[in-house]
Amino acid sequence: MIFRSLFIGVLTLSFCTAISQDKLPASELQPYGRHWRSGSQLELAGPAAHFGFRATGSECRLYAFTRSNHDYLQYEVDGVYRGKFVIGDSAHAPTLLKMGTAGPHTVWIYRTTECGSGELVIQKITGKGLHPLTRPNAPGIEFIGNSITCGAAADTSEYPCKLGGYFDHSNAYNAYGPRVARALRANYILSSVSGIGVYRNWNSNSPTMPEVYGNADLRDNNQRNWDFAAWRPSVVSIALGTNDLSHGDGHTPRQPFDSAAFVSAYIKFIQTVKSHNPAARIAILNSPTVGGKDGILLRNCIVAVKTRVDALYPSDKPIALHFFQPMTVRGCGGHPSVEDHGLLADELVPFFRQLLLTAK
Repeated sequence: MIFRSLFIGVLTLSFCTAISQDKLPASELQPYGRHWRSGSQLELAGPAAHFGFRATGSECRLYAFTRSNHDYLQYEVDGVYRGKFVIGDSAHAPTLLKMGTAGPHTVWIYRTTECGSGELVIQKITGKGLHPLTRPNAPGIEFIGNSITCGAAADTSEYPCKLGGYFDHSNAYNAYGPRVARALRANYILSSVSGIGVYRNWNSNSPTMPEVYGNADLRDNNQRNWDFAAWRPSVVSIALGTNDLSHGDGHTPRQPFDSAAFVSAYIKFIQTVKSHNPAARIAILNSPTVGGKDGILLRNCIVAVKTRVDALYPSDKPIALHFFQPMTVRGCGGHPSVEDHGLLADELVPFFRQLLLTAK
């Protein structure tokens, strides 16, 4: 569905027509974000992929497992964020979700991590008075990007930066994109991968975003195609370039940044995005972590991309650009922290509000 007007007012929730029950199979859930269904199971692939349900009791049990060693989900109850919890590799041990007093309650579950940690499989939910939810009819934003868009390396609530693994510091729910969407009461998906670029990645030449964008889990050698027709965003936000400009790990051989190759690949990628979502308004963001000479170079490249795309599509609304204010990031490994993402979102809300109002 293509959303054509900005949703304002009090946020309400839409209910599916299924009868309330004490066991809610994953097959009845209505997910948002990159995912697929495998038999009766729901497999969440992308960061912040999410689903909702209503419950009348004070607690419920979520049956889920990960195909990696461990993973994380986050949740909110009645619009209040409750934090994240670990999901193990066992399909038999449920996770208890406490919702406080007896309901009714609305619960939304979000994948914390990204595609690279493997699929997170949802089997069922048990409790009282369970009922699947859908989001309100509202405009949608797709946020395409790298680790920053994923909310990677942002969260030290479980482990300090130097402890734990890379995905232990993820927090997709509190990344700038979901924050912007919640502020504007918009629906959203994240199509983002750590380390990825337009024509080359952080420390490798492939697979780049243009090479994996059509795959459901944004990974190479995947036979599952993403169904672009299933969800049509009003706005597509693209924030790539940080990794193209990166110097890598300092050990792997890496050629100097090729601005012509970057601009050419970026233009072709936008053409791909337009082919899937011809009515969507396109926005390009620079990077809050790239400054100095590299920041100027990235800005000039983005302007060149806009100029050429606008010339190729004179009847479309022009590419919108946003350049972040300089930021000293406080997350792990040179990434924005959860608090930094709040600042980025505050900066972006007026920009995306205007885009949603002027989208087709």
